[in-house]
Amino acid sequence: MANKAALSVNLNKIALIRNSRDTTYPSVPLHAQMCIDAGAEGITVHPRPDQRHIRVDDCIDLAAMLSVEFNIEGNPFAPARDSDRPGVSDYPGFIPLVQSLRPAQCTLVPDSNEQLTSDHGFDLRQSGEQLAPIISDLQSLGIRVSLFMDPDPEQIALAKQVGADRIELYTGPYAWAFNNKEHDGAAFDAIFRQFYRAAEVAADLQLGLNAGHDLNLDNLATFAQVPQLLEVSIGHAMTVDAISMGLTTAVKAYQTCLTSSA
Repeated sequence: MANKAALSVNLNKIALIRNSRDTTYPSVPLHAQMCIDAGAEGITVHPRPDQRHIRVDDCIDLAAMLSVEFNIEGNPFAPARDSDRPGVSDYPGFIPLVQSLRPAQCTLVPDSNEQLTSDHGFDLRQSGEQLAPIISDLQSLGIRVSLFMDPDPEQIALAKQVGADRIELYTGPYAWAFNNKEHDGAAFDAIFRQFYRAAEVAADLQLGLNAGHDLNLDNLATFAQVPQLLEVSIGHAMTVDAISMGLTTAVKAYQTCLTSSA
């Protein structure tokens, strides 16, 4: 039996709910601890320059209290930005923030301020030369570096060349195909084979494999059958499920999906 992939809970949507009011409720650290107590092996945040959900101070608070792996995601080229909200700290730039907190893992993502959410991986033919020294600098601080990638074997090979420790496969297309597989089973099979092959390529290159985006209780167990999956990051669906079943029960339900696939 394969080892179970670790579950890292993304808390962005908890922060988004809080930010809809001028309040500290719901508490991001409190919900992180609830996830840990329920069995989550990690906590993920994605602090964007506009601080639309996770804020700089959330990252600082989490780094101080977490007893599990901390994963900070973001665009490595995001510059510093002054806060326009009273009581909200300025954004120091993504890399300076990560360097100051030294999380266990940093996932670099090619998102822009205009994007609603992350929706594609790096094209390392364009950005690999810029990323290589950033990856090396983070690794020198003891930070494991993962790159957000599409399931493209050529690009995955380039991720190895620029020095990444892991890749995180962007699973949005897989989730879309899963939702539509009753109407087009052949398309789902083709897309799943594409992700399965990408996982095999990563394993052959000795790149660790993470995955995330639109994974949920319906599609996770199937996806978790890809080879040598180490970690999944889940936030949006986890928060939605927590509304109906409670956060503790939701975390345990996702762990059951991962255990059944191991």
